[in-house]
Amino acid sequence: MKDHMHASCMQSGFPTIASALAAMAEGRVKAADVLAACLARIAALNGTLHAVHYLDEAGARAMRRTGPLTGIPWGIKDNFDVAGLPCIANSRLRAGRIPATDAPLVTMLRQTGAPLLGKLATWEYGTGTGAEHFDLPNPPARNPWDTARFTGGSSTGAGVAVATGMALFAIGSDTTGSVRLPAAATGCCGVLMTPGVLPMAGGLPNTYSMDRPGPITWTAEDAAIVLDAVLGSQLRAAGSAGARGLRVAVVRDPGAGLPAANAELAAAFEAGLSVLSRLGAHITDAQLPWPASTCLDAARVIGAAESASIHEEELAKTPELMGAALRDKLLAGMGVSAVDYLAAQRLRRAFSDAMERFWNAHDVVLCFGTLHLPPRLGVEPESSNYTMETMLTPASLAGLPALVQCTGFSEAGLPLHWQIMTRQGNEAAMFRLAMAFEAATDWRSRRPA
Repeated sequence: MKDHMHASCMQSGFPTIASALAAMAEGRVKAADVLAACLARIAALNGTLHAVHYLDEAGARAMRRTGPLTGIPWGIKDNFDVAGLPCIANSRLRAGRIPATDAPLVTMLRQTGAPLLGKLATWEYGTGTGAEHFDLPNPPARNPWDTARFTGGSSTGAGVAVATGMALFAIGSDTTGSVRLPAAATGCCGVLMTPGVLPMAGGLPNTYSMDRPGPITWTAEDAAIVLDAVLGSQLRAAGSAGARGLRVAVVRDPGAGLPAANAELAAAFEAGLSVLSRLGAHITDAQLPWPASTCLDAARVIGAAESASIHEEELAKTPELMGAALRDKLLAGMGVSAVDYLAAQRLRRAFSDAMERFWNAHDVVLCFGTLHLPPRLGVEPESSNYTMETMLTPASLAGLPALVQCTGFSEAGLPLHWQIMTRQGNEAAMFRLAMAFEAATDWRSRRPA
């Protein structure tokens, strides 16, 4: 069954990392074939989807280092430094900037043998208000499931590249959802690890205290493969242990201050719970210690103030070069008082402490990510609501590992999703649940046309 799946994935032009590695190990394809397939898809699709800002075909073809990800092409959000490639983070403020050295995470990934394809689309400086104003150097990435729709910010190109087979994995960065939102919008898997496990150095900061890099892949198994290769962890093996016995806290209610989840998201959520029950997971209804909206309020204060602090000089000297979304966020951050910032940080500490107690009774939390389907691009308030009305900020605020994965598709063919969270250092439980669900369903066989 798996051999047939690997072969069919390769023939379709949409290999997973697992299927590509298996096919190369068995001699059915060569690394050059996998790279050529990705480059062909970029050539065919990028003019419409705008996922890749800077393609380094020569660099990818010249990659000779071998390792656990030899022959697995990848891309990285254009807010991370890659030696010799532009890094402008989709901003006129950084036009012409070409770093001389790789970000540490890029160095770590090169050592796995994976050829880097280039730099992927992002919102300006990897941040904003959730709105698209079509006023940046590069056009916004388009959702491959419906090109009139948003891809999720701010790692906008990462999800598109993976969903369409332009790259087999991508690296984004996430402050309050910027890996998980594009994963949800494009039907991919987006992962955040315990803070500090993956280095953010060499990436343009959005905040001082909440930024985390993370992989976007087609499957949870692929994410585990990438993380194992970089970290020397055993997440793929741990994830293969299945969901039986896991204590799953199910949080259906977004709580006060947020709307109910979209009906199709909610229906897929319930169907997914039935799968987990059959797999032997212990399902318990639960509520987070505080509403997600309270976490959002605190995260918005912290994020806006820290972003304004980082980019204060640029806002003062060259605001006319900024796009509207970045400028609006920084102006809001300049208005945050020290009293409000410290209050938000105290709330963050209290919520983190409450979550530590929560884990005494639960291994993982299962909840929604965003509460909406991918919105129409540039249509407000759809785009900003997709970004802001979420259950993603509790993991951001408390520094929890989190994973978003596809749970099906809407009647209109748009990806549906849920989010898994766990305590710091307990990523194995998160992957057990995600990989068990993935193996028991067939959602990974469907790709955008």
